[in-house]
Amino acid sequence: MTTILTCPFKKLPTTSKWALRFAVQTKTKKTLAKPNIRNVVVVDGVRTPFLLSGTSYKDLMPHDLARAALTGLLHRTSVPKEVVDYIIFGTVIQEVKTSNVAREAALGAGFSDKTPAHTVTMACISANQAMTTGVGLIASGQCDVIVAGGVELMSDIPIRHSRKMRKLMLDLNKAKSMGQRLSLISKFRLNFLAPELPAVAEFSTSETMGHSADRLAAAFAVSRLEQDEYALRSHSLAKKAQDEGLLSDVVPFRVPGKDTVTKDNGIRPSSLEQMAKLKPAFIKPYGTVTAANSSFLTDGASAMLIMAEEKALAMGYKPKAYLRDFMYVSQDPKDQLLLGPTYATPKVLEKAGLTMNDIDAFEFHEAFSGQILANFKAMDSDWFAENYMGRKTKVGLPPLEKFNNWGGSLSLGHPFGATGCRLVMAAANRLRKEGGQYGLVAACAAGGQPSMVVCAYNSSYSGG
Repeated sequence: MTTILTCPFKKLPTTSKWALRFAVQTKTKKTLAKPNIRNVVVVDGVRTPFLLSGTSYKDLMPHDLARAALTGLLHRTSVPKEVVDYIIFGTVIQEVKTSNVAREAALGAGFSDKTPAHTVTMACISANQAMTTGVGLIASGQCDVIVAGGVELMSDIPIRHSRKMRKLMLDLNKAKSMGQRLSLISKFRLNFLAPELPAVAEFSTSETMGHSADRLAAAFAVSRLEQDEYALRSHSLAKKAQDEGLLSDVVPFRVPGKDTVTKDNGIRPSSLEQMAKLKPAFIKPYGTVTAANSSFLTDGASAMLIMAEEKALAMGYKPKAYLRDFMYVSQDPKDQLLLGPTYATPKVLEKAGLTMNDIDAFEFHEAFSGQILANFKAMDSDWFAENYMGRKTKVGLPPLEKFNNWGGSLSLGHPFGATGCRLVMAAANRLRKEGGQYGLVAACAAGGQPSMVVCAYNSSYSGG
């Protein structure tokens, strides 16, 4: 699990109420700048529309989506390709033909073959890892300009032959005589043809993430109704944000041979009555996690332009946010697989010298309603803090009025490798829109692992 802290750049009319509030903040709030460490800023970020798998992107490959995100970022920022020092993308289920999807997408988007690129994987926080790797490269002085992003195409995932069949085919390829080949073929059995389908499951526990979410919801006494109500909130807020044009990070993508896609297609506000009709998806018949209160399989890509502050200003940019402190944690992948936000949040806030009350915009990944609500209960429990976290007091509950105000993964979608950038851009854009200073981004991830602080950008407090 990782958490990221963000901060905004905004010129405001001196007569506006936000200008007055902002002026107070710049005098009283910390800027989180570190002595002798370069300030790292987000210039801007974009994403393709996030679509339900099996829809408009189903005939593409992951590098097609990643290339579209890179092209959209180049168009949005007008950054010259030659100034980009390094490109990093996150992904989870890799297409074997383009295992380093960052490199293939970069070449496809017209970047020089002299621009290095690599791909990282860290489950649902792969894009977070791409971003923070970029932060490290800039802060250490190795680079000035980084493009970080992520991609996932769940419409076409690798399906393997069984291990026995793979071994047989490899041995056949090495056989030197007809006799050896016939001997190997005689060992073939029909069950060798059974394919191995990928699953969103933990290797160490063999448990699917949905099953873990169901058990977690039960452990924290999160009811089915509570989960459905939260999911409905996510879809309703996402629809409102979409209708009001607040999801400005979305860039149109003309799908080859098809129409141009302009918006996310998984936002579907329903009713509690309709949601209640769905059957449990994982633990049957008594489970509470259903298709209505879970994030759906999603195709999409994201990309973000990250720079050293002095480089961005020298090029005439007005950055959207600082990328400040971040923290990766991990815990038991069986019983606490989805509790990463609870563990990471207090650590990153303490590292930054902030409290929950300082945060103006919370953006947490919504894998399942039960996961979010269980984290809320854990964060609001002194008993959990003392017995499981070794803390004297509870983390504290994020105020719902500041939480995922433009929808979340339940409604916008969750392309595993791309969600981290969406979360950071949502935090940065909300801080600019609402006049806040600090954003907190957090996500759970397979393996039981992040938290990041994003600080709104304003040149008047860039130095400390």
